[in-house]
Amino acid sequence: MTQVNGLNKIILILFFWSLLIVPVLGQTPVSPAATSPSSITKSSQTVPAAGQTAPSSSVTPGTDSFNHSLETDQSSNSTIQTKSQALKKGQETLLTTISESKPQVEWSLTIGKIVWSIIFIFISYYLIKYTTQILETISERWENTRLTIKRLIPFVRIFQWIFATYLVIVGVLSPPMETLLALTASAGLALGFASQDILKNIFGGIMILMDRPFQTGDKIQVKDHYGEVVQIGLRTVRIVTPDDSLVSIPNSDLVNQAVSNANNGASNCQVVAEFYLPLHIDLIRVKKIAHRAAVVSQYVYLNKPIVIIFKNEIHQGKSLIKMRVKAYVLDIRFEFAFASEITEIVLQELFKRALISSQELDSSPLPSPIPA
Repeated sequence: MTQVNGLNKIILILFFWSLLIVPVLGQTPVSPAATSPSSITKSSQTVPAAGQTAPSSSVTPGTDSFNHSLETDQSSNSTIQTKSQALKKGQETLLTTISESKPQVEWSLTIGKIVWSIIFIFISYYLIKYTTQILETISERWENTRLTIKRLIPFVRIFQWIFATYLVIVGVLSPPMETLLALTASAGLALGFASQDILKNIFGGIMILMDRPFQTGDKIQVKDHYGEVVQIGLRTVRIVTPDDSLVSIPNSDLVNQAVSNANNGASNCQVVAEFYLPLHIDLIRVKKIAHRAAVVSQYVYLNKPIVIIFKNEIHQGKSLIKMRVKAYVLDIRFEFAFASEITEIVLQELFKRALISSQELDSSPLPSPIPA
């Protein structure tokens, strides 16, 4: 019994000790800082008021600042990585664009291209020459369309040269567009500085073709030169004088000075024949003779009027009567033939009818037929 009672006492003591030790072991150990007055004050401030919900967890100030700095570093690192990746992508895109847009120049000027270009230019030159000759031959055979065909020749020549140049550049040389633009710009600057006079003549020729103060086949007077226009080029205008001389006049001179046009595109033109007569002559009879001489001429154009004018002039100290016979010819090429024929007929009639003597004719100036 005594042993049983002692065992019961030991069991009871252990039971009571377990009741005391277990709650103590279950509590969280408190640091000295937590037991300080400041920590007690802060914890008291975080106690919620009545009716409020307590926070789920409490974080110390040191842990909060550490976490905040860590998050800031992580976000800055991620931003830097994003920017670096974007920069790398931009560089790759730029390099790709440059490599794709870079001109692939594979063109070269070979000896074969130069030889073929020269051959093609020579062929074009002779084709243009023969085409011009054929058109001129056709115009001479068809009198009604002679001036029309001659006026088309300058435009045909310019078009043929432009077409030949285009074929040489595109068909034979075939340079890339970048090279062609660069060469064109360089050639333009070189020509602009080195050949100003030639460019003036070229632009003058273009202005003559566009403005048309005269055309091929017209009779023009430029300073001391009078004749028929046979060619309007990019550099000069060529006229044939009555003495069958070929005169070349620069286009820049024609643009900057007065030009007299006898027919202005028409096939007929006016011709004036002048006669110096003595004062005592019978003007009525002379007028009839001059009019009849003009009418019977084979070159006269009767659809336009014939006009005879008398004028008193002083020549070499003598008073004389100047007669001017104005009439139109069928073709501008008949003007000198008409003036010669009418002068011959009038003088023969005056001598035949004794209206003038040889002495009076010797003392007076010779008749001077001139074109209008």
